[in-house]
Amino acid sequence: MTTAAVPLTPAVPDYLRAKQGLLAWLTTTDHKRIGIMYMIGMLVFFLFAACMAIIFRLELYSPGQQLVENDVYNRLLTLHGVAMIFLFIIPGIPAVFGNFFLPIMIGAEDVAFPRLNLLSWYCYLIGGLLALVAVMTGGPDTGWTFYVPYSMSTEHNVLIPMAAAFILGWSSILTGLNFVTTVHRMRSKEMGWFQMPLFIWSLYATGWVQLLATPVVGITLVLVLLDKYVGVAIFNPASGGDPILYQHMFWIYSHPAVYIMILPAMGVVSEIIPTFSRKTIFGYKFIAFSSIAIASIGSLVWAHHMFTSGMADVARIVFSFLTFFVAVPSAVKVFNWLATMYKGSIYLGPPMVWALTFIFLFSIGGLTGLINGALSLDLHIHDTSFVVAHFHYTMFGGTIVIFFAAMHYWWPKMFGRLYNMRSAYVAAGLFFIGFNLTYFPLFIAGMRGMPRRYADYLPEYLVYHRLSTIGSWILVSSILLMLGNLLHSLFKGRRAEDNPWGGATLEWQTQTPPPVLNFNGEPDLSRGPYEYPTEVEA
Repeated sequence: MTTAAVPLTPAVPDYLRAKQGLLAWLTTTDHKRIGIMYMIGMLVFFLFAACMAIIFRLELYSPGQQLVENDVYNRLLTLHGVAMIFLFIIPGIPAVFGNFFLPIMIGAEDVAFPRLNLLSWYCYLIGGLLALVAVMTGGPDTGWTFYVPYSMSTEHNVLIPMAAAFILGWSSILTGLNFVTTVHRMRSKEMGWFQMPLFIWSLYATGWVQLLATPVVGITLVLVLLDKYVGVAIFNPASGGDPILYQHMFWIYSHPAVYIMILPAMGVVSEIIPTFSRKTIFGYKFIAFSSIAIASIGSLVWAHHMFTSGMADVARIVFSFLTFFVAVPSAVKVFNWLATMYKGSIYLGPPMVWALTFIFLFSIGGLTGLINGALSLDLHIHDTSFVVAHFHYTMFGGTIVIFFAAMHYWWPKMFGRLYNMRSAYVAAGLFFIGFNLTYFPLFIAGMRGMPRRYADYLPEYLVYHRLSTIGSWILVSSILLMLGNLLHSLFKGRRAEDNPWGGATLEWQTQTPPPVLNFNGEPDLSRGPYEYPTEVEA
């Protein structure tokens, strides 16, 4: 789809060609280049973590030992979680697409603190390299949560991966600080709060969660290291500490972190659906306020991860209620997205296909999350493969799917090249099949009692693991096809128009790729962020 408008004529060099050379990139304060560097790093770590996941699935193809011993399996599982959670899912959409497009979408030239933005990327890079060092030195076997007393009693090195998580937390805090300040201080004078794109609302809500919740996990990790190496009795039960306190402090951060992961993804969906439905978003203010509501209520439900740890009945009832209550603003978003598509002139471009995939998969993840939040059911499925499937439907089927959707949506604007549409559709279709075949059998296995984090299992679970492993092959093939298609477009793709999808937000008003200062002149703010032209060429 293209708009009838004449493409803008580049007046100045775009950000890719302004200054050449590796040093220019490594010392840049241009938010767009920093976003690209984040993207490169995150995709490398994603593929690294995916390789470990394939090893798990091959090991679980049949009962008994296939490739790795139990100890190696547990260490790879820990590092897979650390890489996926801390190196890809949590920073993913804000660090890449937030960095690149937040200033452009509010009519600013850059973020509020450009040097702090570069520092956050170096914190991310150092944390990622430490995670790789942890792999080369054996790595811990505690799981990505570093639960006490496991992290106290393990003979494997927990210092390096916990230090990596601590440094990555600083990257998240600096990014959140930058985004909140940018939204408050750098918006165009003509752009009020309710003229902001919904993606910006989601980044704003996420920024506050990053600022308020991330220090808690940083302090917690430092206390674990002091407990383990200095002997300060805080969490270690052998010294009179309380391991349940660790769980509370860890999940006070880590459940809000779920919304650090998913809120920006919901913001991207709120950009894609009106663009490809050719309609103004339904219930703009409801979606905007629901982002704030999710961030707020989601910070109060952490203890639903701990129903089996011995909590008081009143506390369990309260946290179970809050778990169900936080589903309300999430349902508001889904309802408004569907209402936006109703009677719209829908064009099923690749970004829209990925967005619809998200709605389907994330809805399954959300509904099964309510099962986890029900007290009686949680006692049965806690620490089973049901939880593994739920988590992957929510985080992989949610955040990562929308990361892929955002790549397909904004790739032409970021690099000025269009990818092959047919390959994009094939990759999305294979992904949908492979994803459901990989993770849905784990729901059934979990309901039948299959524990998670086990390298071996009873023969009665064979069929579920066989289906899951076969599905993982299809899933990985689809991701490699998708990434290959995008990479190929950089060299062979045809040049993209300034507004290939007919979008109405500000990033589609500037040249492709954008100039260093984002706009050649003053952006046009006479229309709202989701007011579309009446005539569109298909």
